Amino acid sequence: MFNGTLRALVVTALLQASGGVSAITPATDNPLLLSGPDPWITREGQIFYYMGTHGDRLAIRATTDLAKLDTAQEITVWRPPATGPNATSIWAPELHRIEGKWYIYYTAAASGIAEGQEDAHRGVFVLENISADPTTGEWRDRGRLATSHPGIDGTTFSTGGKRYFVYSPYVGPDSVLAVVAMANPWTLTGAETIIARPDQTWERKGGRQILEGPEFLQGPNGDLFLTYSGSACWSDDYAIGLLHAKAGADPLDAKAWSKEKRPILAKNPAGNVYAPGHNGFFQMSDGTPWIVYHANPGPEMGCTSERSPRVQPVHWDEEGRPALDLPVGKSAKVLK
Repeated sequence: MFNGTLRALVVTALLQASGGVSAITPATDNPLLLSGPDPWITREGQIFYYMGTHGDRLAIRATTDLAKLDTAQEITVWRPPATGPNATSIWAPELHRIEGKWYIYYTAAASGIAEGQEDAHRGVFVLENISADPTTGEWRDRGRLATSHPGIDGTTFSTGGKRYFVYSPYVGPDSVLAVVAMANPWTLTGAETIIARPDQTWERKGGRQILEGPEFLQGPNGDLFLTYSGSACWSDDYAIGLLHAKAGADPLDAKAWSKEKRPILAKNPAGNVYAPGHNGFFQMSDGTPWIVYHANPGPEMGCTSERSPRVQPVHWDEEGRPALDLPVGKSAKVLK
């Protein structure tokens, strides 16, 4: 494997030579912002749209240059109601373009819940916008997805001409991963299938057993991949794992999915990266897939707003599986 910094420099040079809309060098440009838990990036044409967790609202930044994301205006597009099932803990927003419309999937909790009981009242909600520009127009509330369990971190993907929803439900003491088919972007259909549980040692750090933040990526050979974050987010050992299903497999078949025993992206103290996780994927203009994730720039920083967004290219190994360089970025001392 190439040295992470060298490979990133090569990718940057190629992007510049090919007229890529954004040139990023992970070692010097990460983190993109000083604060940005649960980051999400999608690209439409020449514009990158960024979202992250604020807790009390949903906001979007738009830019043609990710290296200058910090200079992009942040536009609040939605605020929660004062009371109701989606009034508090607004987390993990994702912006998706589906059949000519924009959708935001986000996690929220109900108001008026006793402290310590919030998890039983969390769910994933959907907003819809028909405007071509997601920073403008009206966001229509499509309500809460009718999942079988309370849960968080919902995302959607399509494969084989069908659309699916995957999220992290609370099942007993565990946070697991479950998949269900969709009739449309805000309606689930059929039974849910639990496809992964926190059964690896590295997924049980920080005093909890957690799989969360699932994200879909299709391989160059058509294989299906789901990344996820394992362990408690306050642990430095929070990391990104990988599920794999063969091309043409049914995503609802739990037996079709196999799990890598080790994380594919984990802390790298030498690169000033701790607790990397809650990732998403997006494409550069040349079709190269990139990963976005949050991490801490120092140890023992916990699960706070100091988690910051980082990006780096995704590579494919000889078997068509995603491979990632060691994460790198600026240290906490430099950022202060």
